[in-house]
Amino acid sequence: MSASRKSIGFLSFGHWTPHPESRTQSAGDVLHQSIDLAQAAEDVGADGAYFRVHHFARQLASPFPLLAAAGAKTKTIELGTGVIDLRYENPMYFVEDAGAADLISDGRLQLGVSRGSPEQVVDGWRYFGYQAGDDDANGAEAAREKMKLILQLLEGTGFAQPSPRPMFPNPPGLLRLEPHSEGLRQRMWWGAGSDATARWAAQQGMNLMSSTLKDDETGEPFHVQQAKQIRAFREEWAKHDHGFEPRVSVSRSIFAITNDEDRRYFLGSGDREDSFGQLDENTRAVFGRSYAAEPDELIDELRGDEALAEADTVLLTVPNQLGVDYNAHVLESIIEHVAPGLGWR
Repeated sequence: MSASRKSIGFLSFGHWTPHPESRTQSAGDVLHQSIDLAQAAEDVGADGAYFRVHHFARQLASPFPLLAAAGAKTKTIELGTGVIDLRYENPMYFVEDAGAADLISDGRLQLGVSRGSPEQVVDGWRYFGYQAGDDDANGAEAAREKMKLILQLLEGTGFAQPSPRPMFPNPPGLLRLEPHSEGLRQRMWWGAGSDATARWAAQQGMNLMSSTLKDDETGEPFHVQQAKQIRAFREEWAKHDHGFEPRVSVSRSIFAITNDEDRRYFLGSGDREDSFGQLDENTRAVFGRSYAAEPDELIDELRGDEALAEADTVLLTVPNQLGVDYNAHVLESIIEHVAPGLGWR
């Protein structure tokens, strides 16, 4: 992929609510429409269908059934997450479920994982039966340790002692988790919120996923800080021999105004400035601006986004509650009217 060409995908938060104007009234609506949107995105030329994971919320939560179903219904589009909160995960089940979903999709999974974002409930992962050390109040270190184990398991090396009286014959040697999907190890992404976590991802041999929110480390505009984060990741990666070239994704809210429906929903709605504030009592964060304009103006604005220039993958956040047809139009508008002007296509 050239420096300018981008892999373009969507990122859906999978909201649903029984509101009269919502086209996703229930969890079932969101799940079915997520599969349909992956198909529609593939049809209009998008490269990726990514889904956010939130627990205890009226949003998508359990990703692997959805990824497997979407994989069975599509042929070429990448299927991913942005991100799975590892504090809630059992690494063994994670690897089995991921392997099965990846094989169903013929190797198209791109799994974004991380410690996760602020939760709907207090320490929700503890309800799932997981604990953390006394000096790991938010579970960040527990998530990293799970990640290291997952990466080891994805290598496919046997580690479990076989039974001397198995139900079925075993291959020789120690046993690994099955099904094993070759290549999935290189398609793991870490959702990094700081320069330090980006460097940690590079050390582990994981691709970098950076969203519209990060720690405010310099007071500079969001896209400048994010570009520095990407460069820090690549500098660290170059110090290691992981055997493959990494990918970097950034998320953006970008809407091309091309018809009256777009004008009604988004004209004048873009947050044209970054916002700064306390994410929690210890973390000052910067949240990146959104973009909504007619294509020519949009192209001019996006040319000034340093992080977009650095990344090879762009994930467009979509308003999933507006339905499959409208969101397919949102993607198609960017691909047809904006991407060529920026050299992304």
